[in-house]
Amino acid sequence: MVLGMSLATFTLVHVIISLIGIVAGLVVMFGMLASDRKPGLTAIFLLFTILTSATGFLFPFTQLLPSHMIGILSLVLLAIACIALYAMKLSGSWRWIYVVTALLSLYFNVFVLVIQSFLKIPALTAVAPGNPPSGPVFAVVQGIVLVFFVLMIIGAWRRFKPA
Repeated sequence: MVLGMSLATFTLVHVIISLIGIVAGLVVMFGMLASDRKPGLTAIFLLFTILTSATGFLFPFTQLLPSHMIGILSLVLLAIACIALYAMKLSGSWRWIYVVTALLSLYFNVFVLVIQSFLKIPALTAVAPGNPPSGPVFAVVQGIVLVFFVLMIIGAWRRFKPA
């Protein structure tokens, strides 16, 4: 039991929270490319991405895992992003700090989504077995995701200049 829910129910809630954060984050990311702040969706993205990382620590574990390290790093990045956006109001260098920290936290969420997809979807597990997944197909998919996010972060860094 986690938070009064069975482990299966808690896992489902965690996955739904993660997917909401990812979808909202992608919309926010594309908004950044158009210099559109999307304040409501940005708040949803930040909140649900924080909840994703925080709820990840509620799963039973006996040792610190790479997923926990990603969660810690994501929470630090999200704290900086929230400070840059809400406390510093994106003034001066806080604009690019916000872009980089927010989009890196989104990348980490998508990175974990890809890993979990290869672990849970039988067709993907067949082409990249193991825990964690391995092999050329998995490497290519993660490489494409990485290149995509590098390009998006650079684009948002250059274009996101909200009024």
